[in-house]
Amino acid sequence: MVHSLYQNNFDSFQEIPTFLSISSVEVGKHLYWQLGNYKIHGQVFIVTWLVSLVLIAVAFTGTRKLQRIPEKSQNFMEYLLEFLQDIAKNQIGEHEYRPWVPYISTIFLFILGSNWAGALIPWKLIELPEGELAAPTNDINTTVALALLTSLAYFYAGLRKNGIGYFARYIEPTPVLLPINILEDFTKPLSLSFRLFGNVLADELVVSVFTLLVPILVPLPVMILGLFASSIQALIFSTLSAAYIGEAMEGHGESE
Repeated sequence: MVHSLYQNNFDSFQEIPTFLSISSVEVGKHLYWQLGNYKIHGQVFIVTWLVSLVLIAVAFTGTRKLQRIPEKSQNFMEYLLEFLQDIAKNQIGEHEYRPWVPYISTIFLFILGSNWAGALIPWKLIELPEGELAAPTNDINTTVALALLTSLAYFYAGLRKNGIGYFARYIEPTPVLLPINILEDFTKPLSLSFRLFGNVLADELVVSVFTLLVPILVPLPVMILGLFASSIQALIFSTLSAAYIGEAMEGHGESE
């Protein structure tokens, strides 16, 4: 009897890891590529490469034959460049914004292209061995990577402009705020990444549900609204990135 009791307890103990292996729980299925000891989501890279190729093709087409009096595609590219320059100028400052225009522009265009790719292209019709294609920004890994890039960018901007004096911002206006100011640098990338990921995921889920429940023409207004929301999310992310960079460049270097 004692032996059977110990045996039952031992069997129960062996079953515990199967209940505690929370890391194995996933939402949906993914196409995994093995890279050394790591598994990466293949469908994210596939759509990311497609979006990048489209953006490169549009940029090449619009700037292939530059003319003094712009026409058609060149006119559109110049308008887009002015729009992106205004974002950087308004947030970073008229005298400091130019080196950061390429970064802000790349962030905006990539997020916009990724969001629109998820909203316009019926990826679910393409069958994969496992998983399904979707917008790259529908994956939390992509949005976190973009947010971390922004974090590195504003740290670099602050250190380049103010040197070691950049870290004095953590004890202003009083050293009591040191923990809060440090925590703020962790919350910035978190808010950027989860805001973008949550909005894109919610939009795709709403369109999918409407498509399953009602005829195909009914979800069209929701898809149009999704395109608008996707554009707003790209604008918010790039504007906040520029604002963080501008904030990091303010202060000590100018006051001295």
